[in-house]
Amino acid sequence: MAVLPPLPNLQAFEAVARRKSFALAAAELHLTASAVSHQVARLESYLGIRLFERSAHGVRITTAGESYLARIQGAISAITAASVDVRQGVNNTLYIHSAPSIASLWLMARLNDFARNHPEITFNLSAAHSQSNFELGEVDIDIRYGIPNWPGLVVEPLFEERIVPLASPAFMREYKLRKPADLLGVKLIRSNVSVVQWADWFGEFAQVRAPDQFAVRFDRAQMSLDAATQGLGVALESATVAARHIEEKKLKPVFGLERAIKVKAHFAVYPAHHARRPAVAAFLEWLREQAGGQNASHAY
Repeated sequence: MAVLPPLPNLQAFEAVARRKSFALAAAELHLTASAVSHQVARLESYLGIRLFERSAHGVRITTAGESYLARIQGAISAITAASVDVRQGVNNTLYIHSAPSIASLWLMARLNDFARNHPEITFNLSAAHSQSNFELGEVDIDIRYGIPNWPGLVVEPLFEERIVPLASPAFMREYKLRKPADLLGVKLIRSNVSVVQWADWFGEFAQVRAPDQFAVRFDRAQMSLDAATQGLGVALESATVAARHIEEKKLKPVFGLERAIKVKAHFAVYPAHHARRPAVAAFLEWLREQAGGQNASHAY
């Protein structure tokens, strides 16, 4: 079995990297700055690499240090959370990771239903574009967005989504958008991480080339939708993710839902053996019910 670096060394490194200061890391860990420096030095010696560049101006993490931090930070968080749960007598905690926009715009609005029906389960939800590492024990279930290519894991599509141009009612009145080609005369909002881009939509419904330049670009669907509600342009987003915006009449499908590209892009991903845990099985069953209800309610 491989020998792991001492946990105090890893904690010291992570704290210094996060706080960008030996003094602040020392205060957080209730140690002296000298003790923290020695912990980091021991880890550097163990790894055979320099993790920080030290100078009179402060401390700066090296490229190797940044790479190492990205690999271990989730594991440290998982160990910390598990330790806190055990100390506090929490035995049935569910760790969920999700892509940001589906978490804030779809999942959060429904979690109270899960909590009400499963009061015995506590849950911890984190959200980021980066995918969780199951081998490090970071989470139980990951709700991922993208094109599925995750071998060795169970991958369940949540629902079919319709990707459509969305704009505020005021924007539509001002620019009198009647046909797809009219979009070439207005500002378009680009979602950088979307699996469906404007070029796909124009190729399907307008038979004209999509513009090469965009008024604004975002790396989260939520920001694209918020920008569209503010009249910054037309967003190309999922009617499922934008359901609340549409129901509140802040946004409207510019050409209805008929001119939509249909995709399955959000997935519940997990190792098969995770589903044997009662808390995970309960959440998966609930998630399927919620997703099934979403598939039956696509009428705006």
